[in-house]
Amino acid sequence: MTVSRTVCLGFLAVITVGTILLMMPFSTSSGNWNDPIVALFTATSAVCVTGLAVVDTGTDFSFWGQLCILLLAQIGGLGYMTTTTFLIMLVGRKFNLRHKLAIQQTLDRPGMQGSAQVIRSIIATTMIFEITGILLLLPAFVPDFGWNEGLWLAIFHSISAWNNAGFSLFSDSLVGYQSSGLVVFTITMLIIFGGIGYQVILEVYLWVRDRLLKKTTNLVFSLDFKVASSTTLILLFIGTIAFFLIETKNRETFGSLNLPTQLLAAWFQSVTTRTAGFNSIDVSQMTTAGLFITIAFMFIGASPSGTGGGIKTTTVRVLTSCTKSILQGKEEVLLYERKIAISLILKAVAVLVGSVAMVLLSTILISLTDPELNFIQLLFEVVSAFATVGLSTGITSSVSVPAKLILIVTMYVGRVGVLLLMAAVLGDPRPSRVHYPEESLLVG
Repeated sequence: MTVSRTVCLGFLAVITVGTILLMMPFSTSSGNWNDPIVALFTATSAVCVTGLAVVDTGTDFSFWGQLCILLLAQIGGLGYMTTTTFLIMLVGRKFNLRHKLAIQQTLDRPGMQGSAQVIRSIIATTMIFEITGILLLLPAFVPDFGWNEGLWLAIFHSISAWNNAGFSLFSDSLVGYQSSGLVVFTITMLIIFGGIGYQVILEVYLWVRDRLLKKTTNLVFSLDFKVASSTTLILLFIGTIAFFLIETKNRETFGSLNLPTQLLAAWFQSVTTRTAGFNSIDVSQMTTAGLFITIAFMFIGASPSGTGGGIKTTTVRVLTSCTKSILQGKEEVLLYERKIAISLILKAVAVLVGSVAMVLLSTILISLTDPELNFIQLLFEVVSAFATVGLSTGITSSVSVPAKLILIVTMYVGRVGVLLLMAAVLGDPRPSRVHYPEESLLVG
């Protein structure tokens, strides 16, 4: 039982338990047994922090069903190994070498020292951001729904946003609050920090702490921090401008809004497109250009060790830097005056190829099961499922049962990762001592 197999089977176990709970009569608002396919799809979407839904979460599920979905999203956002390790710490058991190795591999840490402290820091960071989000959302929801329902709405949407889950208790997601700066900026900040990764948040905290304590030593930001933060800012800026320019004349999305609300909607769409799945406009009414841009941003996704999906910002930067090096005639790939190892380049290429292959395979299979679907809507749905985003043009509930099962598998593969799943199936790779002669090949 390797680490990769433990993680993959762990996610399957959580999905199975979630499916059973969501099938129970106490989970539905009608009090009847739930459809197994609906329960399985919803549980997978929650654990994989996707947000795609075949029924209305706010009306079809009872309070206990909504709570179950929220707990599944929390487990999925933290990750199976992080959650399991935290539970081991709660019961007072000590880490063995296997747990430390699992944490090192799942969190991409350079060593195994301080594993317990890392888990505590992740849990503490999660609680701080989620509680802050709840307090900020209360003034928006309580006046409209009262204290009891307003508090539950604030709790649900704060946790859902931090974990980039995209589940909402409103039938139209957050369209009703598209002009509320408080809701828009609170949700987007939770999405950004949840998706940017624990390592980046930790380095920001250390930098702020050193400044407040006026320490003379300067913190040297890691390459992970520089790449993840800069790429995120670039994508947020490009996305906001692109959505504003493309959708401004579309009266079904931005055209009927005033300028401040258009800017809020463009910003919100730029943030949620890459990771979360909330929407403040009707996605099904977007222009074809807007849908294609959304697909591209969804495929890129969030950053490593964050709660979002996609091929990750660091993968995109490594691949673009490879292209830049080739165009400049260089034989090494540089990022912020640091040389990128060949193993990381090969991993980035493998992630891209595996992800494209998975998206193509899912798209082809669903096009065979549901040939009446529009291609752009189909591709949009598949990329949203694989990148664990959760945005939809409205076809999720209407696709056939085989198509729903394909989307379930796609969400699962997107959450655990193509390479991790292949390692679980094939076993951990073994280094070879055999070296072959090098030969040139025509490429491009």
